[in-house]
Amino acid sequence: MTTPQNSPKKNRTNLARSLPVTLAAGEHPITLAMLDADALFVLRKLQEAGFSGYLVGGGVRDLYLGRTPKDFDISTNAHPGQIRKIFRNSMTIGRRFRLVQVFFRNGKIIEVSTLRSLSEFDIDGPETVLAPNNTFGSLEDDAQRRDLTINSLFYEIEHGTILDYAGGIDDLNHAIIRIVGEPEKRITRDPVRMLRAIRHAARTGFTIEPRSWQAICAHHHELALCPPSRLRDELYKDLHSGALCNWFHLAADSGLFGALLTPYKRILDSPEKDEGPANLCRNQLTSLFTVIDRISATMSEEQRGQQLPNEFLLALLLLPWAINKFDFIRLELQGTAAYQFSKQLRAELDLEIGVQLNLPRATRQEIASLIGSMPVFLQHEKKGAWPHWLTKKSYFKRSLLFFNFYQESTGGTAIGNDLLDLPPLPPPPERSRPVSHGKRPSRPGITGPAFSSEKPGGIFGFKKQSPSTKGKKK
Repeated sequence: MTTPQNSPKKNRTNLARSLPVTLAAGEHPITLAMLDADALFVLRKLQEAGFSGYLVGGGVRDLYLGRTPKDFDISTNAHPGQIRKIFRNSMTIGRRFRLVQVFFRNGKIIEVSTLRSLSEFDIDGPETVLAPNNTFGSLEDDAQRRDLTINSLFYEIEHGTILDYAGGIDDLNHAIIRIVGEPEKRITRDPVRMLRAIRHAARTGFTIEPRSWQAICAHHHELALCPPSRLRDELYKDLHSGALCNWFHLAADSGLFGALLTPYKRILDSPEKDEGPANLCRNQLTSLFTVIDRISATMSEEQRGQQLPNEFLLALLLLPWAINKFDFIRLELQGTAAYQFSKQLRAELDLEIGVQLNLPRATRQEIASLIGSMPVFLQHEKKGAWPHWLTKKSYFKRSLLFFNFYQESTGGTAIGNDLLDLPPLPPPPERSRPVSHGKRPSRPGITGPAFSSEKPGGIFGFKKQSPSTKGKKK
């Protein structure tokens, strides 16, 4: 195991000139034929315009490991405005740092970013002052800004070369996840880096190096400093990763799981052992995540493109919490009791999870519907047949699949492939707009633009003079 040195050193692994390259088992050299055609088009267009272009990050990592990348991201020394001139089928996005999305057929997007300066997140600089966000830099600077060494690699097509400034090649060869730079400082600057470290460890089966792991365990509580919507989006990535069970064990052992989902923190921190609520809840989560990973691995290409909805997976994630809190499995709720359970569940979701992850109202409603339907399905499953009124409900197929996930996780029959073709959720009802009769509708608390007047004939609040008053002085 090697540790990256403080001063970045550039290592070049020229794969095109030395083909075939002898690599560890399961790894393959990168050739142009392995690159996505649209990504290669973008790289060549940048070169033709006189700029440098590099395949960067996870795409290089996956190609080096012989895997098919999910995304092909590109970095260049061209600024966003210059990129837009080269690619007319593009748009600029981002607030903190602007990047360009280049659009292709079938909704495909290639993201192109300008190489960024080290100054904003300088690992040796002051911790309390951040430089402006739109600062451009060199390859070395950009590599040192990235989260993990294995994602700090650049591939250039001109010479078929991988550029490594952070020791990423060595960490790939030794199956190590390492935070770039000083782990504690980098985590303090952006706590989401902790989630990304355990995500990649779960997906690749790599080991998190000791200093990075210790920093994650020591700073897991700092996730609370991140915007809720950002944490929600990061969680969705893990729910769809196909390595959810591995992710859960890393997240629970480091304390990140309880920091991300505070209702679980109270359960998992319980001092009781063996058959206590903490151990029972952990086993339930492990069983559910095992089923989710199995389904993710066996879904057809068409089904995988649709994916299980975010709210469906989030409801499965919260199911053991609901079982622990309301005990509805053992109590076998029916009638009024089942209705009261649904109401309490929705209230708790709004209070506990909805605010923490900034969940939209429709998402909270769907989670409450899926978990709230469990008593009905438990009741009629024992009778051996679904009542006609239940099968006619719009939520029946989604709730049935949800119930089958629970059944398989508790040792029941494996989920059939026919259940995975979920109907889409109905769109939320459109709000009726008031008739304006040509006037702009008023907004609560806003009386109109500054200097405005309700009297006709004025522009920006300056009243138009009538012919009788023109030229007269007050």
